[in-house]
Amino acid sequence: MCKRGSPLLSGWSRAVTVALGFAAVALAGEASAQTGTRSLFQPSLTDPNNAQRFSKPPEGTTRATQPAATPSASASAGETGFDSTGSIAKKRKLKRKPGSPFPVPRAGAVTVLGAPQQSTGQTSAQQIGVRGAYANVSKPPDAPVRRPLPPSIDPFEPVGVRVGEFLLRPSVELGYGIDSNPNRTPNGPRSGFYQVLPELQAKSFWSRHELGGSLRGSYTGYDSLPSANRPTADGKVFGRLDATHDLRFDGEGRFSMGTDNPGSPNLQAGLAKLPIFTIWGVTAGVAQRFNRLDLSVKGSVDRTEFQDSELVDGTSVSNQDRNYYQYRVQSRASYEFTPGLKPFVELDLDQRKHDAACTCDAIDRSSSAFTPKAGVTFELARRLTGEVSVGYTTRDYVSPALDTLRGWVIDSSLVWAATGLTTVTLLANSRVDETVVAGVSGTLRQDVGLQVDHAFRRWLIGTVKVGYGMDDYVGWDRQDKRTSLSAIITYKMSREFWLKGEFRQEWLRSNALGVNYDASIFLVGVKMQR
Repeated sequence: MCKRGSPLLSGWSRAVTVALGFAAVALAGEASAQTGTRSLFQPSLTDPNNAQRFSKPPEGTTRATQPAATPSASASAGETGFDSTGSIAKKRKLKRKPGSPFPVPRAGAVTVLGAPQQSTGQTSAQQIGVRGAYANVSKPPDAPVRRPLPPSIDPFEPVGVRVGEFLLRPSVELGYGIDSNPNRTPNGPRSGFYQVLPELQAKSFWSRHELGGSLRGSYTGYDSLPSANRPTADGKVFGRLDATHDLRFDGEGRFSMGTDNPGSPNLQAGLAKLPIFTIWGVTAGVAQRFNRLDLSVKGSVDRTEFQDSELVDGTSVSNQDRNYYQYRVQSRASYEFTPGLKPFVELDLDQRKHDAACTCDAIDRSSSAFTPKAGVTFELARRLTGEVSVGYTTRDYVSPALDTLRGWVIDSSLVWAATGLTTVTLLANSRVDETVVAGVSGTLRQDVGLQVDHAFRRWLIGTVKVGYGMDDYVGWDRQDKRTSLSAIITYKMSREFWLKGEFRQEWLRSNALGVNYDASIFLVGVKMQR
């Protein structure tokens, strides 16, 4: 038994007292860590109120040269665990509820993986994102949304001028050349000539409906034969109204101006200049689609008027008997057997009403025609596009003195992309022209042409054209066969400026006497466009 105040008791009491002191100090240190107050007994090189963060070392720094990080309560905690220092402010990422709009980024900001960042004008790996996402440069919220233009494939094609929701393509072509036979008569005189060809095309870029138009003109003036000068013009405005997905309404207004071809039997002798005719017309139609079946019908009215013929002796001759109205109805039914292949049948009815009886034979040349056709429309992998049709026309005249005009008609407009550098175009057209030759009902005019374009370089295009035509004068034992061959070279200096050169040879062979001719034309020019 130890006595009070003995040395052994005193030693045990001192030991217990020291242990209790160390426990109190430990508790005090833990409390100070909880409150963020640094303890004098805590061996740390960093301030617990600003705990060290781990980040990518700067370039040129090795692991051996990096400063040693002192463990702290926040460093030892997990990413989602409790931060005992209270220095890390946890930021909760707000999730977008389904159906709610995306947040609108600030103007000039770059959206990367859903987080807006300030744009620096350069694309980096962080902006692209490690998950394969791409960065979108956002537009201001009030910026107008415009439909993008289709990409330009040919670097030398004009880009046009954007005016609102329309694309305009203006151009003008100037040329000068020599024609060995401007009058298209046997052994006719030659003359130099100039040409001016302006053109304007317009088209809308609406998601629905369509509105567009084109205007082309030309004037050919001869140096030594002003009587052979020829103006021409061709313009139209077209539109489409999409009422529903399968129902549409079409409309068109058109205008054309020209003259009879030199050497035509419809021209009087001793003309001071070629008489000009004008044609005005409108068309309206409707089309309905039933799955693969497409039905359409349209009607049109056209008015043709001729100027009086001016003779070299100062007198004039009226051409009122050549003026007439034409009323026309066309209906078509097509069926899409496979994508890009659509056969069709078409029925064409028209009536021509002349203002007066022809002065050549005092006969009313009013008539009506019936023309059924069958054909097919192509769009095969964009290598063969267009349509071709074959039909038979029958035109009956009011006067029994005029024979019924009958004949085959062929119409075609096919474009074949043979290779990436070569394009072949096949054009065919048939029509019935009016005439003032006594006893002749009309002229069945048929033309077919083949054109091959080859790009030696993107800026150097070679073109070869071959044409053949036949004019059959019903009621007169005359047939004219026309042949033409031309070679064209186009040098595209830029999108806006092209140089062109052309050589064309023409022949006419007829069973009538004294009308055969040859003509050689050489022309050089420039084309300016936008």
